[in-house]
Amino acid sequence: MAIKFYKPTTPGRRGMTVTDYSGLSKVEPEKSLLAPISKSAGRNSYGRITVRHRGGGSRRKYRIIDFKRNKTDIPAEVLTLEYDPNHSAHIALVQYEDGEKRYIVAPQGLKVGDTVVSGTKADIKPGNALPLSNIPTGTFIHNLELYPGKGAQLARSAGTMAQLMGKENNMGLIRLPSGEMRYIPLNCIATIGQVSNVDHENVKLGKAGRRRHLGWRPAVRGSAMNPADHPHGGGEGKAPIGLPGPVTPWGKPALGYKTRTHHNRSDKFIVKRRNSK
Repeated sequence: MAIKFYKPTTPGRRGMTVTDYSGLSKVEPEKSLLAPISKSAGRNSYGRITVRHRGGGSRRKYRIIDFKRNKTDIPAEVLTLEYDPNHSAHIALVQYEDGEKRYIVAPQGLKVGDTVVSGTKADIKPGNALPLSNIPTGTFIHNLELYPGKGAQLARSAGTMAQLMGKENNMGLIRLPSGEMRYIPLNCIATIGQVSNVDHENVKLGKAGRRRHLGWRPAVRGSAMNPADHPHGGGEGKAPIGLPGPVTPWGKPALGYKTRTHHNRSDKFIVKRRNSK
């Protein structure tokens, strides 16, 4: 997919780019694979805001995506490539030989009419899903399970991919998109290739309205507030922070502050952290 530029007919249009969707199928989504979404506007089950600056946004239906790829050894034909408003990656509608239809995350290079299959004997080509034990070392993968049978949790967003670096003691050494190196059981399933919509990271929203369509509300700078509302607030004119460093509205350090607990059971599987110097 490429990036589309427009003539600067308005100030918002001047700095705005969009993904070129000409390569996608011009069809309505599969109705049997749609589900309603209830909006929470960043609130938890008690009604308290736990994620700030969320709310509004365009109405949308959820596309039920097969992250488990547990229909094994049955070829599926790619019927359409579609836009998904809930994910940065594009999705593909596939139909298995028994007639069942499912959505999968579309890898880069997948085309309408291609055949994908999941199983231990699948070929090493984009869109096929295999256990890590059957994938050659050095292969680029996405839609990677963290626990066998749970479904893909890693490398699912647009343009991302992980790499299988090695195998030992029934564990595969994976380099994740963040740069983290960690061990994952070899019986976890991953999909071959890179996630589609590689140019997603280069899109410029261009105006505040597009940000609102995505469900984001305005974020106010702490330095623009009063001291009662934020540690950065107050002072005459533009004042410096005046603290050892920037902090959250509740006084916690905002940069480089570790929140991960030391007794996490998965620590032993992490070989190199994404932020290690």
